[in-house]
Amino acid sequence: MPATSFYKRSNFVTHLPTECLYSPSHFWLARTEGERWRIGFTKFATRMLGEIVEVQWEKSESAAVASGEIIGSIEGFKAISDIYCAVDGTFLGGNPTLRDSIETVGADPYGAGWLYLAEGQPDAKCIDLAAYRVLLDSTIDRILEKQHPDEQP
Repeated sequence: MPATSFYKRSNFVTHLPTECLYSPSHFWLARTEGERWRIGFTKFATRMLGEIVEVQWEKSESAAVASGEIIGSIEGFKAISDIYCAVDGTFLGGNPTLRDSIETVGADPYGAGWLYLAEGQPDAKCIDLAAYRVLLDSTIDRILEKQHPDEQP
């Protein structure tokens, strides 16, 4: 089990893996070996999507990919979202477990619910845990401000 850091803001609580990189669009990246990365949605992203019902890939295995490129889509009860590539390199395929157990994305986003594998260099916009915590703080504060414009966070 990887080391995690407790995070709480308002009524959102999670444990964030400490060794991951994080993208501004709420993906986590965990190095598996060399320049290979396992990539998935953060708990914050899965909460925004709601219950996940389907994932589709637009790229085939071994396809060249670029950071920020749409490589698939994911559908939840709250939203449909594009899946953006978080590396410059090669798409190595989606998580085969999700074909039969799509709910794993929400139930275990940092474990068995990972989305895809890629090889290459992480997007230059990816950040470490400390910077991601700051990003989450500001994102959650903006959401709260929209919900309660007369209250300060």
